[in-house]
Amino acid sequence: MSDVQALIKETVTANPVVLFMKGTAQFPQCGFSGRAIQLLKASGATNVVTVNVLENGEIREGIKTYSNWPTIPQLYVNGEFIGGSDILAEMYESGELQALFAK
Repeated sequence: MSDVQALIKETVTANPVVLFMKGTAQFPQCGFSGRAIQLLKASGATNVVTVNVLENGEIREGIKTYSNWPTIPQLYVNGEFIGGSDILAEMYESGELQALFAK
């Protein structure tokens, strides 16, 4: 496991909710990342740790390998990959996303 993969694994397992995104929660740098943050807030997610992939090219590429998912943002809850913004939107519409954070 590379250093980047180890760092990603440590980040997603040490924090209950992690969003790898472009930009920050306050200043998303792409529409999909902004949408993911809005969906998380609307779902009652708290203590969301965000990782700005634009600050680190190795993490930006490494997260795609880690999850085997080609796009960013990527949400992890309790170490488990949940999905990107489209999946979050579907989960929000069905109530699954809110249920995930109600526990």
